[in-house]
Amino acid sequence: MEQLQIKEKKLPLGFTFSFPCYQTKLDESILVNWTKGFKSSGVEGRDVVSLLRKAIRKRGDFDIDIVAVVNDTVGTMMTCGYDDHNCEVGLIVGTGSNACYMEDMRHIDLVEGDEGRMCINMEWGAFGDDGSLSDIRTEFDREIDMGSLNPGKQLFEKMISGMYMGELVRIILVKMAKEELVFDGRLTPDLLTRGHFETRFVSAIEKEQEGLNKAREILTRLGLDPTPEDCVATQRICQVVSTRSANLCGAALCAVLRRIKENKGVDRLRTTVGVDGTVYKKHPHFARRLQKVVRRLLPDCEVRFIRSEDGSGKGAAMVTAVAYRLAAQQKVRQEILDPLRLSHEQLMEVKRRMRQEMERGLALDSHPEATVKMLPSFVCSTPDGTEKGDFLALDLGGTNFRVLLVRIRTGIRRSVEMHNKIYAIPQEIMQGTGEELFDHIVQCIADFLEYMGMKGVSLPLGFTFSFPCDQTSLDKGILVEWTKGFSATGCEGNDVAEMLREAMRRREEFDLDVVAVVNDTVGTMMACAYEDPLCEVGLIVGTGSNACYMEEMKNVELVEGDEGRMCINMEWGAFGDNGCLDDFRTEFDVAVDDNSLYPGKQRYEKMISGKYLGEIRGLLFRGRISERLKTQDIFETKFLSQIESDRLALLQVRSILQHLGLESTCDDSIIVKEVCAVVARRAAQLCGAGMAAVVEKIRENRGLDFFRVTVGVDGTLYKLHPHFSAVMHETVRKLAPKCEVSFLQSEDGSGKGAALITAVACRIREAGQH
Repeated sequence: MEQLQIKEKKLPLGFTFSFPCYQTKLDESILVNWTKGFKSSGVEGRDVVSLLRKAIRKRGDFDIDIVAVVNDTVGTMMTCGYDDHNCEVGLIVGTGSNACYMEDMRHIDLVEGDEGRMCINMEWGAFGDDGSLSDIRTEFDREIDMGSLNPGKQLFEKMISGMYMGELVRIILVKMAKEELVFDGRLTPDLLTRGHFETRFVSAIEKEQEGLNKAREILTRLGLDPTPEDCVATQRICQVVSTRSANLCGAALCAVLRRIKENKGVDRLRTTVGVDGTVYKKHPHFARRLQKVVRRLLPDCEVRFIRSEDGSGKGAAMVTAVAYRLAAQQKVRQEILDPLRLSHEQLMEVKRRMRQEMERGLALDSHPEATVKMLPSFVCSTPDGTEKGDFLALDLGGTNFRVLLVRIRTGIRRSVEMHNKIYAIPQEIMQGTGEELFDHIVQCIADFLEYMGMKGVSLPLGFTFSFPCDQTSLDKGILVEWTKGFSATGCEGNDVAEMLREAMRRREEFDLDVVAVVNDTVGTMMACAYEDPLCEVGLIVGTGSNACYMEEMKNVELVEGDEGRMCINMEWGAFGDNGCLDDFRTEFDVAVDDNSLYPGKQRYEKMISGKYLGEIRGLLFRGRISERLKTQDIFETKFLSQIESDRLALLQVRSILQHLGLESTCDDSIIVKEVCAVVARRAAQLCGAGMAAVVEKIRENRGLDFFRVTVGVDGTLYKLHPHFSAVMHETVRKLAPKCEVSFLQSEDGSGKGAALITAVACRIREAGQH
């Protein structure tokens, strides 16, 4: 550095350390054991990067950022990979031998995560140390091993590498001389001395033109007087030893290439092997023989071999450069994503503000201005298990409409039997008149009753109506405004239960008792409460989000009476519409809100629900945004769930990005996964903070030190996203430590809940009559 006049710069450094190491990360490498004659004490079992950093600090006159430590084989692969992007295997055949290759992360149990690929340093020289090569090892291999510094170790390397090739030839010549097959049975001290027949001699003797002359020259130097036949025999022994080495090396390499091919699931593999090492480079026939074996054993692979001209140092620099680039990108990403990461203190503040808004919605004087409306549902009891009878339920919440027959049986074998049929609501009816819409609904009911063989029956009916309603009693729901693409005229401001009754009267075919109008969140709570009596909270996290819970009547100022409890439909999606969440909203939340159908409304919902989570862009692809990605709602929330799936390889993430018209790199795919994880985690935490406010309020309402409660949940985001539920549960646990909250998924949707609410209402009505 002094020589290059760069001593004052803090440069990134890559450290090629060619000894067996256990790596825990790119910049940490623990030496397993010294080889190649090194014996420095106090290094084995320690991190060589830490030792190098310590030595640099001790000097004190310069500083270095040690970014990566790499094995020389990995360095070779990276060096060649710079020139040929198909290079995914590194091979060294020199004094020693080793290989590395790119393995799928899903197969590497030693490292967490199963996305993408990682370079594996095979340390294949130890192949056979367990006895698996015993049947092909010869007496000469055993003699080599016994005379080595590490008997019983690196057995494969001893059969193929340059350190032992010349020695193998020497041992064979000695054996043949003793049997008087060469040199007239004569042995010399030089021929009997280990290491005197060098591997470079093997390369020289195998040369086409001058090989036999070189054999004579080398054998004479060893004190022998060789005949022409002795020279030919020596050349033949060299050929046999080096050919076996190339064949064994080629066979092992084929195992690696076959694995890559199977990992990729391709019919024909095209790949490149980067190679270094004196045997491969300097022996006149080794490279050709090795490649011939690979072609013979893998006819369905096109394998290119390129020689590393710059050694593994360039590769170490390449690894360092890549790591440095990724670290710089990571820093920028973190700056962008940090506002989306919420601390415990911030989540506690969201919980506190939700509680404040709940109180405002419940109070008579502040209710008109409250954004969290806390609407009374007039559902005052959850099932007690004595409900029985046949009930009809309607479930209207979107373009599909469901009619259900729910048979509730009591006694020892308590059960709920459900039959249902789904009907479409055509666009022209959704946007026609209210009369046409309710006539269509009644037509569907008539069809269903006929289908069930129950024409003309009179049954109690529960109506799940998933639109904002102002309820003044259980069987009266005044539509505040249409959402979800409905715009049927003459409905807003009117009682939907009465409109249904009028449509039935017009048809004059059956007379059903409309007992209850129910919000889908309340229906979810009731469906789950039938399974678990502790269920007193309902939650939906799907396209939209909402919650409900059992509140003490004395706190519900909008309804007369202080006795008992009532389920409150919170309509919590509008939390924050008064600006109380502005300090938590990011530039991305503002953009999503501005581009939505109703800016300024449902702000909390826009931060947590499925309809909006997919609207993420602008952070990715180094500023290149495809026209397709600019389209609103194109990044569907299902992509977010798919991308975050633990088992989904980055290759599939890239295919999703390509579907969006983006030519993405592996780096892009990693960034997309990270963005999706941060956005979904924040959504789950915000939802958890809201839920913590709800369960804590119930606990305090009842004056309990500890409270056990179950939350009934529905919605695609909660059910299908791989991590949402776990993060939400963890958040509730941390923010409401005095509550033990269980979550129960609703399997039958809110239609079953509507029937159960009807059943409970009928039970209470009958009890009142008695």
